[in-house]
Amino acid sequence: QVQLVESGGGLVQPGGSLTLSCAASGSILSINAMAWYRQAPGKQRELVAAITGGGSTNYADSVKGRFTISRDRAKNTVNLQMNSLKPEDTAVYYCNANVIVVGRVGVHDYWGQGTQVTVSS
Repeated sequence: QVQLVESGGGLVQPGGSLTLSCAASGSILSINAMAWYRQAPGKQRELVAAITGGGSTNYADSVKGRFTISRDRAKNTVNLQMNSLKPEDTAVYYCNANVIVVGRVGVHDYWGQGTQVTVSS
């Protein structure tokens, strides 16, 4: 199977920066899109940023100009550089990958366990 492991969350003051990382491992033939989602308490999970296999990106309006998503296809990793963080960015951040798995037909969706980001003074 496939595992996604996130790292890099933590507590940061407003205006600060954090970088989240996610590494995919397992029976991976290839990975199409990778993305970061977040879920704040009492709210639905929402897309933060996504990057296609070709490197095209899209961002939630709330993070445009502050967050940057990038990936290393050779290493099956995706990063989220977060700058100018605001209290409203506080959430659990989840990594997502659309994976073609060895021995299975089709593209399969995998999620990491989540990493907490807290923006507070």
